[in-house]
Amino acid sequence: MQKIQRNPDVLWREEEGAREEALAGLDRGEDAAEVGTALLFANGQMLVLNMLGADIWQSCEGKSVDELVAGLLEEYEVDEAVLRADVTAFLAELAGKGFIRYA
Repeated sequence: MQKIQRNPDVLWREEEGAREEALAGLDRGEDAAEVGTALLFANGQMLVLNMLGADIWQSCEGKSVDELVAGLLEEYEVDEAVLRADVTAFLAELAGKGFIRYA
């Protein structure tokens, strides 16, 4: 089973207060998918991550996709098939930008 490895050259930071803003929006019934909670920087590229993207990034190191999805299912109330599709698409984007690789 392949394990996800973050590119050590990628710089990242969490945006102060953004996670709380996203959670408050969710509590009000709003869509928080567009609230950027973290940033990734590498090779002249910048990627803004929403709350789910930031959680994927922070927990993906050394895990398989199955392990990553299982961990996220403990935090998010979402159908496993939907989450798996979102995680797979996001990881493909990260791999395409050189932010992660599979070992």
